[in-house]
Amino acid sequence: MPELVVPDPPLADDVVALRPFTLDDVWWVTEACRDPAIPRFTTIPESYEEADAREWIGAHEEQRRAGEALTLAIVEADGGAPLGSAAVQDITWDHLRGEIGYWVAPWGRRRGAATRAARLLAAHGFGTLGLERIEVTVYVGNLASQGVAEKAGCVREGVLRSYFLAHGVRHDCVMYALMPGEL
Repeated sequence: MPELVVPDPPLADDVVALRPFTLDDVWWVTEACRDPAIPRFTTIPESYEEADAREWIGAHEEQRRAGEALTLAIVEADGGAPLGSAAVQDITWDHLRGEIGYWVAPWGRRRGAATRAARLLAAHGFGTLGLERIEVTVYVGNLASQGVAEKAGCVREGVLRSYFLAHGVRHDCVMYALMPGEL
């Protein structure tokens, strides 16, 4: 698998920028992931501690070098205030397919940050990485995240029954996908 290169200059538009996480981000990642909505719709532990944030951030470099995932902080383009996380992950190089995942801290929501980050990452995935399909898999009950996928241009393909296991519970998910010509 090819090593994923951190975009330089960073992926950005006039509202958000995407940059690598550092250990300086532990405080706000911890605070954000303590919001009940984030573990409700992800595998993030329900009781999130600073050690969890350190471990998660610490794994990013190895995943990037292994060609598995590129996880970046979503920050305000002007000033760099933290908003959330977005990643191209679960890359299957044999099929030139990857998934975009995202979460936004409570203080960063309803500003279009996740949609903008997803579009920036999709353009990077198609252009620089050479992916030919990008998926977004969302719990059936996560209407906000479904809205992000749709606003990012993804096409709803269907419901995957009992698709995702998190916190000991199986979840139905909606599969969205985006092809290079659809961005």
